[in-house]
Amino acid sequence: MVFMNAGGGGGASSSSSSSSSSSAGGAFGGRYTKSKVAAGLLGILLGSFGIHKFYLGRWGWGIIYLLFFWTYIPGIFGFIEGIIYFNIK
Repeated sequence: MVFMNAGGGGGASSSSSSSSSSSAGGAFGGRYTKSKVAAGLLGILLGSFGIHKFYLGRWGWGIIYLLFFWTYIPGIFGFIEGIIYFNIK
């Protein structure tokens, strides 16, 4: 939201956009959910690099997967986690 006014917008437009964004955040509870289907596909296809962990916001695990991708163990775990993400309703 901060980058929306980086183009040199006036003070009045920045106050109106911030008030509309705060009301939208209140209406939705400020919560953003990620798609489990997308996480499952990323886990199956690119799980050895931890892309599904980065997508879900688990940066620490994503970095660990990225550091150990050469052992093929994160690839196995990523494939299994991708299948698990598809089964969660």
